[in-house]
Amino acid sequence: MKLVDEIFEMYKGKIRGSQEDLDMIAFTILEQLDHRELLEMVKELSEDELAYFIRLYIVESLKGRLERLEDTKPFYH
Repeated sequence: MKLVDEIFEMYKGKIRGSQEDLDMIAFTILEQLDHRELLEMVKELSEDELAYFIRLYIVESLKGRLERLEDTKPFYH
C-alpha cells in the first residue's frame, strides 16, 4: 500500500517499532483523514491488500471481543 510505504520511509530510523509507536502513528494519520479519503484509500487497494485488510480487521475485532469476555468472567480458585 502506497501510504504504508510513505509512512515507513518517513519514520524509518525514528521509531523502535513498538506497538505503542505504531499505534500512535496510525492514530495520528487517521485523525487527519475524513470518510471520503478513507474510502478512496480502500478503493486503491489491490484484491490481495483488501483481503488482508479485511482479515486483519476481523482478527483484531475478534481478539477485542474475546478480551472483553475474559474481563467479565468471574475469577474462581
